[in-house]
Amino acid sequence: MPMRDSESRPEAQAAVAEQAARPRRKSQVREYSEAIIVAVLLALVIRAFVVQAFTIPSGSMMETLLVGDYILVNKFLFGPEIPFTDTHLPGLRDPARGDIVVFKYPNDESRDFIKRIVALGGETVQVRDNRVYVNGQPTDEPYVRPGSVPAAPSGHCGYLYACEPTVVPPGSYFVMGDNRDNSQDSRYWGFVKREKIRGKAFLIYWSWNGDRHWLRWRRLGNWLP
Repeated sequence: MPMRDSESRPEAQAAVAEQAARPRRKSQVREYSEAIIVAVLLALVIRAFVVQAFTIPSGSMMETLLVGDYILVNKFLFGPEIPFTDTHLPGLRDPARGDIVVFKYPNDESRDFIKRIVALGGETVQVRDNRVYVNGQPTDEPYVRPGSVPAAPSGHCGYLYACEPTVVPPGSYFVMGDNRDNSQDSRYWGFVKREKIRGKAFLIYWSWNGDRHWLRWRRLGNWLP
């Protein structure tokens, strides 16, 4: 018996030493937790600086965007805003006429609006009968909802802004909805400052018809101009 104990003791010591030298494996709970934390942080970074999803709640951009469309907005293109500030990082380009942009509503910055830029800072804009004139020239707007612009001018203008030729302040934009008869836009509350623009809408990734309770298959994956 003593011989067996003495023989087994080195083997036991070697096993203990091998186990101590072997790196401990992370528990599955810890591994999953770390993966989830990394995924959440990555999603927050992407949402803050690259792409953010929005839902269309009203018909002001019909027929380009419908109620129930889910869109992606490129925040990197114009320079992403630093969270909780109006400061933007450098972007690839400035907003341009014709861009569909998401911005902080000037009268309530807790809300996001989506409209189309129709005039830039320094340009003279006038709107008559839902028709836009920039620097005295009518603009080509094939995206405007059919019927929004009357064939015969009425001569009446009830807007607060741009009934008469109006210069857009530098660093600001004049925006309007494509559904000119049903859009609260710059005609009623003024201009959008550059730092209030969150990004450019570029893709419809989902579209749900809430009235008929079905998916609008043909709108999925549609790129916005």
